[in-house]
Amino acid sequence: MSRAALRAVERLVALDAEHGATAAVPAARAAVREFPELTAAPGSLSARRRDRDRLAAVAELCEVVGWILFDAGHYAPAGAANRRALHLAHLAGDHWTARLVHLNHAMLQTHTGRGRAALDTVSRVPGSRPLPARVHSLTLIRRAHATALLGARREPLDLIDRARSRFLDGISRRDPHWAWWIDETELTGHQGWVLARLGDWERAVPLLHRAATAPGPSYRHLFTAQLLAALAGAGAWTDAEQLIADLALRAAGIGSARTTETLGRTAAALCRTVGVPPRLRDAAVHLRAALPA
Repeated sequence: MSRAALRAVERLVALDAEHGATAAVPAARAAVREFPELTAAPGSLSARRRDRDRLAAVAELCEVVGWILFDAGHYAPAGAANRRALHLAHLAGDHWTARLVHLNHAMLQTHTGRGRAALDTVSRVPGSRPLPARVHSLTLIRRAHATALLGARREPLDLIDRARSRFLDGISRRDPHWAWWIDETELTGHQGWVLARLGDWERAVPLLHRAATAPGPSYRHLFTAQLLAALAGAGAWTDAEQLIADLALRAAGIGSARTTETLGRTAAALCRTVGVPPRLRDAAVHLRAALPA
């Protein structure tokens, strides 16, 4: 049965990467119905400790379900899935899946405005041994976003610089299997995003542009949305209009609620900001209409 759970993980990851989290939600719900550990009373799971391979596989599946629900905009169910994944991972003794769940949950907490809770969650990631470079880099990224949200200025910059330094230490044999997606594009996009949170548009825009135009999974459309927000913040009206023209053509197919929420907020801001050229304001109105509900 653990193989069935891992096959479900592979299906969900592939569906999310190609079509986005919104498209993957029905398959995620079907997986929840298929594996009783995902809905059983938490106390009843302790009796299954002996089947650690299955518990670990189902914990990984639950982590993926939590990620999909988060990116699809179902924040409360995503939090519940994260808590269930963490419980399953602890029962299985699977420290690496538990770390990934903490890192995902910190991202959810930051996205929903709970920066201090995110920092507390990230603090649970390290263990008795030093983290491999990619995982340590990701913890620093999560801390950078949370501290920027809380209003710090110098600390987010130091953290994101350290994240890049650790990333450059390269791959090691201790990397967990899920670390494959922590790559140069992911790091570049988050570096630009943190700079944008701090209003450093001059440095944020080229980094976000590089991440947004690189090939990658569907969820990285979020970097395009952050790029538009940064262009609007910088008052780069012509570039923002050109980006909106491109986005409006494919907006209906964006499968990430986080992305469409960000695009919608930026478009709404452009519609009400004094000094925005009429053509850009009209383009923003068109983008809002083109975004999926």
